Amino acid sequence: MHIAIAGNIGSGKTTLTKLLSKHYRWEPHYEDVDDNPYLTDFYEDMQRWSFNLQIYFLNSRFNQILNIRKSGKKVVQDRTIYEDASIFAPNLHSMGLMSTRDFDNYYSLFELMTRVIEPPDLLIYLRASVPTLVSQIGKRGRKYENSIRLDYLTRLNERYEAWIQGYDAGKLLIIDVDNLDFMNKVEDLSHVIDRIDAEIHGLF
Repeated sequence: MHIAIAGNIGSGKTTLTKLLSKHYRWEPHYEDVDDNPYLTDFYEDMQRWSFNLQIYFLNSRFNQILNIRKSGKKVVQDRTIYEDASIFAPNLHSMGLMSTRDFDNYYSLFELMTRVIEPPDLLIYLRASVPTLVSQIGKRGRKYENSIRLDYLTRLNERYEAWIQGYDAGKLLIIDVDNLDFMNKVEDLSHVIDRIDAEIHGLF
């Protein structure tokens, strides 16, 4: 069983990953943020470091997926490899922050990787408005995120919606998080878990 949580920066992926792994007693797999050697440089100079950052994430998530399938364990994963290739890298390219040469190189590597990996059994998409994202980003206080631009978050949200509308690799659950606080409200977390349970029962 492989459940993956997708969503924009600040949508609550890491928080929900922690809560679900505790509830179901599944193994959590987190996005490599704290040890990422490129994030701080990227937010200070996106054009210079965009390719390096995306290659790092692609490599990290590819290894993560291989390890998940190899382990045979029940896993909940924070963010997917598909988001990098369908949202973040194309967004950087369209904004002129990644060259066409680098993007083509990146995408050909992604296509090669997708030949040997399988999609998650269930994809959970956390849909959030830009104000909600900004609020959540501010609350967690990561220094390198202070310089994230509003237009950057807005563009990412638009790409997330387009990607989700065309997602057909497996089962999909969309959760609107603008009016949910599953970290602090038990009833909100129970609501999310009930919806996930309904989807999971159809996987067995």
